[in-house]
Amino acid sequence: MSALLSGAAQPIGVLSLNPAVDMTYEIPCLLAEQKAYAISTRFDPGGNGINVGRALNALATAAQNYCVIGGDIGQLLKRLLQAQLDHLDYEVVAGETRINGTLIELSPRQQYEVNGIGPEIPASQLNALLDRFVDHSAQGFGVLTGSLQRTLPPTLYADLTRRIGDAGGRAVVDSHDEALCHAIEAGPFLIKPNRHELEALLGRRLDSLEKVAAEARQLQRRDIDYVCVSLDREGALLIGPENSYHASTPAVVVRSSVGAGDSMVAALVAAFAHGLAADHALRLGVACAAGTVSQPGTALFTAADAEHYLPAVTVRCLDI
Repeated sequence: MSALLSGAAQPIGVLSLNPAVDMTYEIPCLLAEQKAYAISTRFDPGGNGINVGRALNALATAAQNYCVIGGDIGQLLKRLLQAQLDHLDYEVVAGETRINGTLIELSPRQQYEVNGIGPEIPASQLNALLDRFVDHSAQGFGVLTGSLQRTLPPTLYADLTRRIGDAGGRAVVDSHDEALCHAIEAGPFLIKPNRHELEALLGRRLDSLEKVAAEARQLQRRDIDYVCVSLDREGALLIGPENSYHASTPAVVVRSSVGAGDSMVAALVAAFAHGLAADHALRLGVACAAGTVSQPGTALFTAADAEHYLPAVTVRCLDI
């Protein structure tokens, strides 16, 4: 990836408070009360933050990954992570790391996802992990993404955004519902809702790209440097302090959408950490997301995928 991201990057910390082992089955057909036989099975380390860390690794961009693991499933997760991540910092907690399930039905082509429930994190271990994460992110970027355990407050990402900013770093938030609402008020460097999450935040439908861009600009003016909105097959928008951009999605055969948004977040962070301009960051983000949807199950893009799709991504400047 040196041809895409050259030179040293600023430090990046990635927080994964609710990681998982992702189990994916491809099946011919799913019928009620009938046994389905898989034609392929995958086990991958999962959870949004973990996916961001894996994607950064694919982009040859160093990141420190902070997570919690629990029980036998947690030990499996640790082995999977150690094979795919270079820098792992974790707390071992009681209980079991969750398992997320994905069923990919081939005829008709449909995808079903079930997310498990993760273990509780004792306050002392949580605080120790968060302190290490903030200390590292203060030198560059801190990525806050994914679901929170039910016992954690929805203001946690907002609190961490403020801590990272006060320490001199830049917080990147990819969340939804209450956690996103609170984080917006804390003024992160970047947020990346998809269109559905933005509509849920606003409480109304946005039935055109222009309406999405206009609302993203209003959000950006609330002390947020960049707002990226992913639009599925319509590409993505990136609204910044100086310009706004739309990137098209290249033609790709979709095998699984799991991890596409995480791949985009990772590419944006990697690009900014390497000093790239916003339009180049968006182009790389869409190329990496396209590479991920071309992969089976919860597999992510490869460096070769990103290089393949990058020339096919068209970025245009918007007057918004």
